[in-house]
Amino acid sequence: MAISLSVVLLLAIILVVLIRGGSLKTGPAIAAVLFGFFLASTGMAPSINRFLNELAETINSISF
Repeated sequence: MAISLSVVLLLAIILVVLIRGGSLKTGPAIAAVLFGFFLASTGMAPSINRFLNELAETINSISF
């Protein structure tokens, strides 16, 4: 849960920065948010969630 909340917060910050910087207009930003919202309610959501969790665990296990 902590990872998904952090990812949502990070993506929200990136979205706001892109909109305010002029790199992304408001219309496409709204479309991207709606796409993510509706994608989360599809059957693909658990697979995407598993992939992101595995990716986070893999990155976490890397030791420098």
